Amino acid sequence: MEKEKYEWGEGVYTLLSWFKKEKVKNARVLVAGCGALGNEVVKNLALFGIGHIYVVDFDKIELSNLTRSVLFREADAYSHAYKADIVAARAREINPQIEVTPIVGNLFSEVGFGIYRSVDVIIGCLDSRIARYQLNRLAMRAGKSWIDGSIENLTGAVKVYTPGKSCYECGLSREEFNHIMLRTGCADVVRSQTEQGRVATTPISASIVGALQVQEAMKIIHLQASDEESNAAGEEFTPFKTLQGKMLRYEGMTNTMSIYKFSSWKKNCPAHEQWKDVKVCKELSATQTVADVFQKLKEILNAESVEINMCNNKFIDFVASDYPQKEFEVMIPESRLDEFIKGNKELRQLSYRTLIHKHFFENIDDRFPYQQLTLQQIGIPAFDVLQVSTENGVSYVELSGDAY
Repeated sequence: MEKEKYEWGEGVYTLLSWFKKEKVKNARVLVAGCGALGNEVVKNLALFGIGHIYVVDFDKIELSNLTRSVLFREADAYSHAYKADIVAARAREINPQIEVTPIVGNLFSEVGFGIYRSVDVIIGCLDSRIARYQLNRLAMRAGKSWIDGSIENLTGAVKVYTPGKSCYECGLSREEFNHIMLRTGCADVVRSQTEQGRVATTPISASIVGALQVQEAMKIIHLQASDEESNAAGEEFTPFKTLQGKMLRYEGMTNTMSIYKFSSWKKNCPAHEQWKDVKVCKELSATQTVADVFQKLKEILNAESVEINMCNNKFIDFVASDYPQKEFEVMIPESRLDEFIKGNKELRQLSYRTLIHKHFFENIDDRFPYQQLTLQQIGIPAFDVLQVSTENGVSYVELSGDAY
């Protein structure tokens, strides 16, 4: 029997006066983190019919995840499957009419900035200050709102950070900021990051907070449409109240929910930098060699010399131990160094008792000795935006040949 053709949400969501089918169908959302919160968020986005969802996580599924993650199965844990891959696959099972792109990697160094620029809203389902700090920087750089969710035991909170109104970094205490700087490490010494301790949570907390995050995302997506319509009609029209600049706190012990003003926007905060006037270049891709990209950039920018700032992921060609004094060729991006050390028996043993120093490239120009490598091989992800310095100034060039 031939399957009946239907359009997702027809006759259901179209009954809602505020629901704009085409806006939702064309919406793009980035979900950072695929744990308990990420499961709930992606499930709800798929049910709403969001056109394209990007899911980012570098972790693998463990048995302990099963108690609060609706999209994971026991077999996923035993096969050591990546969270992002399974979340994407299960979301497509829920709604075959949407696109879901998994990215197994770090949200800061392995997700192209072109993705951040292309989405309507970003949802953070993270469990550390460092990850929130990094996501905030990228969202502010792209000029996008991001919705932060957190859960612990029977409590949870939702906050919305929006450029010009509120910033995660502006709200950090000096102690919290110093802790983040300590954990991210200095540039010349490798120290293995201590693993985060698990926080006790429940599936109920994850369900409630994840649902509220998606509800805020739907408001932001529709407000963008409403603003366009209002401007066209010459009138103000805002059907929703959002949590922009606020915090919603849910307390399950007492079944209470409160909203607080929670905005901080300080002058001269480095997180407020926005990359504007980005040049779209469909002829550039992260699969091209450094030499070919240099040549193309000189043509595009009408420059004699170019320098690419490896601002999110340095390239390391070798590391050296203090004692014994020995060099190890690695030829990898910094984001993969911990994994490399753990996989090398000699380096792993040395890292416990001596310092491991990195020889790295933070900027690359015509003197870079490994120009036969591709951008991806040196740590620049697909669909990224290059920060390029020339004799004419600084420009931003998107690797649009990788566009999803």
